[in-house]
Amino acid sequence: MNSLSIRRAVVPGIAALALALTGCGAANDSDDDGGSASDGGSSSSTDTGGGDLTGTLNGGGSSAQESAQGVWRAGFQSANSGATVNYDPVGSGTGRENFISKAYSFAGSDSALSTDEGELDAAKQRCGGSVIEVPAYISPIAVIYNLSGVDELNLKPETIAAIFDGQITKWNDDAIAADNPDADLPDTAITPVHRSDDSGTTSNFTDYLSKAANGAWTYDPDGVWPIQGGEAAEGTSGLVAAVKSGDGTIGYADESQAGGLGIASLGVGEEFNKPSAEGAAQVVANSPRAEGRDDTDMAIEIDRTDTDSGAYPLLLTSYLLACPTYDDANEGALVKGFLSYVVSEEGQQAAAEQAGSAPLDSSLADEASGIIEQIK
Repeated sequence: MNSLSIRRAVVPGIAALALALTGCGAANDSDDDGGSASDGGSSSSTDTGGGDLTGTLNGGGSSAQESAQGVWRAGFQSANSGATVNYDPVGSGTGRENFISKAYSFAGSDSALSTDEGELDAAKQRCGGSVIEVPAYISPIAVIYNLSGVDELNLKPETIAAIFDGQITKWNDDAIAADNPDADLPDTAITPVHRSDDSGTTSNFTDYLSKAANGAWTYDPDGVWPIQGGEAAEGTSGLVAAVKSGDGTIGYADESQAGGLGIASLGVGEEFNKPSAEGAAQVVANSPRAEGRDDTDMAIEIDRTDTDSGAYPLLLTSYLLACPTYDDANEGALVKGFLSYVVSEEGQQAAAEQAGSAPLDSSLADEASGIIEQIK
């Protein structure tokens, strides 16, 4: 295989991941390339590179994208048997850092590059001009809980804010009981669990609380948990495991990785809505673009106050970050081919079926595809 040599330091973890995946990713008869991967083999040449791409492509970031990335990687590699794609789910913040430092050729991020913290400028400097930022994965964030005897739970945004701010400390608190009159709520202490790493899921969760909770959440949106103390866990899988491990726990995670835990219905206008891909996609379609961005940057300002029937405004729009040009032509071809497959109708449908995400609206997908097509 004509391997693409990434001539720079690779972050801890990606090297081991590369070794683990190279053997299975590049072989036509690999078990990892079977099953769902065979579905990706029928992609058009525009979507996958026509089966001619070879080499190794390293990326990482969003842990919420992990399941979808597995599907996309398998589909792309099935169509390009000489190519291997590695994706390290280290969290969105680390993913953005490693993309900017050139440790990754591409990154996944559950929040757009920040203008306040200089991330966007740093990414532009890394790319030598504009940076590509296209949505690839839309998914509801679930408020997950583990509470014996309670299978259904309604929570208003104000109540969720008070729980995670430590103002509501018992499950039978009056605020929770008011929206759950038929539930037998125990006098159990509430243990909120948050992410310990710089997380796009946290950024979206705190953004939701700051905008939808009517002033009950007084902290600015941030990928780093803004409150000192409390129980913390690293990554989506770590947070889910922490919620599973104790009675009375509550947390937040990509709905596709809720792992059989209780999932709260959130107050949206006069309704209480369960997380759904359709409800998340509805909100994204109604939300405006972020201002002051280049033509290659599709950052979206999610409307967390959308109260239309069926809406689910606690969601993440997860992006793919790339450069319009790469010094190594083969690296650019791999990035272009893989990202084209991700945003293609086939790639989006595969993620929807196996990771529970919402496929991109056709107009968004077409725009993203046109931007990716410029990579060279």
